[in-house]
Amino acid sequence: MYALVEYKGKQYKAEKDALIQVDKIDAEKGATIEIDTVLLVSNDGSVSVGAPYVKGAKVKAIVEDSIRDKKVIVYKYKSKKDYHRTIGHRQEYTTIRVQEIVVA
Repeated sequence: MYALVEYKGKQYKAEKDALIQVDKIDAEKGATIEIDTVLLVSNDGSVSVGAPYVKGAKVKAIVEDSIRDKKVIVYKYKSKKDYHRTIGHRQEYTTIRVQEIVVA
């Protein structure tokens, strides 16, 4: 059984006990979150597709950890104009573990 969910503007495939890396959430470690924007649920060959969301379907997950990705270096320059800038960026993510998928 799996579900496709939309969370914070992005889509993820959620299965029981799967780890999903989403954009940073302001929740403490061990907190439970419910995602009710389920786009599709597949259960042993039967598929429920929402329009746009499946009614009564929820995905329950637990916040595992918050991490920062490796640094990405952004370098800008314009040739022959003596212009160059170097900027570094580290994206923050939260890892969540899917507990269960509830279908009404």
